[in-house]
Amino acid sequence: MNYDFTTKPDRAGKDAIAVDMVGNGGGFAPDGPKDGFSLIPMWVADMNFPVFPGIQESMIGRVQHPAFGYFQPRQEYFDEIIRWHEVRNGVTGLLPEHIGYENGVLGGVVSTLNVLCSRGDNVLVHSPTYIGFTGSLNNNGYRIVHSALVQDASGTWRMDFADMEEKIKARHIHAMIFCSPHNPCGRVWEQWELEKLSDLCEKYDVTVVADEIWSDIIMPGHHHIPTQSATPYLHDHTAAFYAPSKTFNLAGLVGSYHIIYDQRLRDRVLKESSLSHYNEMNVLSMYGLIGAYTEEGMAWTDQMCQVISDNISLACSYIEGFEGVSLSRPEGTYMLFLDCQAWCEKHEKTMDELEKACWDVGVALQDGRMFHGPWALRVNLALPTAYVKEAFERLKTYVF
Repeated sequence: MNYDFTTKPDRAGKDAIAVDMVGNGGGFAPDGPKDGFSLIPMWVADMNFPVFPGIQESMIGRVQHPAFGYFQPRQEYFDEIIRWHEVRNGVTGLLPEHIGYENGVLGGVVSTLNVLCSRGDNVLVHSPTYIGFTGSLNNNGYRIVHSALVQDASGTWRMDFADMEEKIKARHIHAMIFCSPHNPCGRVWEQWELEKLSDLCEKYDVTVVADEIWSDIIMPGHHHIPTQSATPYLHDHTAAFYAPSKTFNLAGLVGSYHIIYDQRLRDRVLKESSLSHYNEMNVLSMYGLIGAYTEEGMAWTDQMCQVISDNISLACSYIEGFEGVSLSRPEGTYMLFLDCQAWCEKHEKTMDELEKACWDVGVALQDGRMFHGPWALRVNLALPTAYVKEAFERLKTYVF
């Protein structure tokens, strides 16, 4: 079955930050376009595709029953998660007791750090860095120690293991956040990289907190390896966090989950997240996941990934003509992370001026400086190809 990836839903007034905050964000969101230009939302990391129909069918079927009281997660919830990871990532040995609900990945990350660390402890994080990590760690009293990813001769982002080791040793670090695939750089880590990470963490007794929310959005030719599947050490010393929200654009439903194999760590995380009584599943979130994690949902996901891959190729064909703009082609996620330093220096423009020029013509992309990319623009390609083409035509004509 072919699904609709050519229609961009009209999201105005339909509870979409990506549209309704443009021009009203107080510095967080892009400015609105000048007269004569329509808005193309390419900043918030959500999709501008119609949702997979099976999700609505599952939720509507439940809504037709006229009761919404207290409930326990259905067995199907666990069964579909287990099957999804087995089919897509070759995971074996995953049991319902290894799975725990989380209101959000970031909340789960903080709960895990709370049982691994003391407030004020150092936590290793790669940079560029997802803005949610920065806010959550700072807000909860942890000290971020950045280890910068570096680009090799081919432009591929790599971990700097020597830098990581120096900082882990010097700062007495015992917990790190690991983004797989990496947001915002789009790296899909290879087995040898995960093995070197494992050796380093085992040497210094570091536990990994893995954000794998992007793990279904992998470009052709690449394969996601769950951090916990890479080595025996990482299997037992990683708390991994997932959600259907990025894959199927369900962030508004709220609902993530963790996979933790080690019973001691799992028990402590469950206890920590239960203390405030906030971390409870929404019944429609449960049915949304059940409707998403199906065989048809897998087919939809595969088609979506192909559309994103085509959009990346289209965007790269334009960017090659933007002198002074560089890009490491993403292997996963639907985000681009452009480096505009050479262009700004050549044209004597600031990043503020460059962003404003993009926003003025309706290309509502994101300030990459929030992600520790000092000359970066972050661009969302999860929208119909015709709109990607229109956006880059405008950038070519009016900006670059």
